[in-house]
Amino acid sequence: MGKGRLVLIDGEHYPDVTAWAVRKLGDVCCAVFLGGSEKIGDVGELERKLGVAVYLDGDYLSSLRRALAENEITEVVDLSDEPVLDYEDRFRIASLCMLHGVPYRGADFRFTPRRLKRTRKPSLAVIGTGKRVGKTAVSGFIARTLKEIARPVIVTMGRGGPAEPELIDGEKFEITPEFLLRLAESGKHAASDHFEDALTSRVTTIGCRRCGGGMAGFSFFDVIDEGIRLAESLPNDLIILEGSGATFPAYRADGYILITSAKGKLDFIRGYFGPFRVSLADIVVVTMADSASEGHLRALEKAVRSINPDADVHFTTLRSRPLGDVSGKRLGLVMTSGDALPRAGEWLEKLGAEVVCASANLSKRGPLMRDLEAFSGIDAVAVELKAAAVDVVTRWALERGIEVIYLDNEPVNVDGKDLREAVLALGRSILGGGR
Repeated sequence: MGKGRLVLIDGEHYPDVTAWAVRKLGDVCCAVFLGGSEKIGDVGELERKLGVAVYLDGDYLSSLRRALAENEITEVVDLSDEPVLDYEDRFRIASLCMLHGVPYRGADFRFTPRRLKRTRKPSLAVIGTGKRVGKTAVSGFIARTLKEIARPVIVTMGRGGPAEPELIDGEKFEITPEFLLRLAESGKHAASDHFEDALTSRVTTIGCRRCGGGMAGFSFFDVIDEGIRLAESLPNDLIILEGSGATFPAYRADGYILITSAKGKLDFIRGYFGPFRVSLADIVVVTMADSASEGHLRALEKAVRSINPDADVHFTTLRSRPLGDVSGKRLGLVMTSGDALPRAGEWLEKLGAEVVCASANLSKRGPLMRDLEAFSGIDAVAVELKAAAVDVVTRWALERGIEVIYLDNEPVNVDGKDLREAVLALGRSILGGGR
């Protein structure tokens, strides 16, 4: 076992040139041969010239994994060049280095991982591949499910979160439209994730602020450490770390659930830093699977399995779950997604409501106000607790004496599998220390 830098090398450079670069770099303990044979005879020649072990397995990622596992690597330095590696290859390498917590740099780039800390209590991270994939909805479902075997506390991080960690006792506190509107009028983002989680899951939730998001998923600034310390001081026995968009807390959780959308680009799974996120996942939840072709779903599953064969993949749809009685009521329905609007309306009507007005402009305040002014003849407005749900929709409704019914979105399997049982199994494994 060596300690120091690992260099990535190829056969497109003469061995003398590679050895010259390694000497200039210094502190090199091993190398991974990536391929190319134009200017070398055999890998043994490279080992003799470099004076360090050269790893060469079936493919460059296997070689790099083994080298990272067998040595104490301080940095991976890329001394290769095209055509041996292309941009996609380098992002795969960067994802693997990020997973191992090792910096990766080349001639004109550097990727530096954040140090992943550990929580003092069992933890489960819920992370996403981007915004609008249903992460908060699935997080709420996970928290409600795990209440059967634990007493979870959710720690969120959001762009609209508070500057100091804010605790909402969702187990006891009644979150009403009037309460949320008062919060909004006091200058707070009352539709922030921690309010939505507390409302939909009835669990204790801690909201934290973050700003900026890197390519691998780490934030530039956040107050998540303070939020974790608060969570650890509570009697709750399981911490759920909820990411924000593609960003997530810099903690090494005991389990990971990755949320992605069937409508997203496959490149965001198999390319860029998608492999980093997928490699972490115990469960991958694909939302909106009912709106994608069978071919796309199979390609998505293949992409996940090529990176992480052990991940449990679930294809789901998000079904609207009203947090109030809608039976017999004429509704105005307000959501962020135009694609989800018809299905949500159909489900609410199956519950006995009549959807007479609708808007998909919840995240666009100007068009939303115009839509609301056109609403008429409704008994209640049904709205997701996101974006302008409080400061615009709730205010508009309460000023007119119209009932506000908030909507949750619950993941429902469309593949014959059981996400609830998978979450419980993962939760039991985490709580039992089997991770």
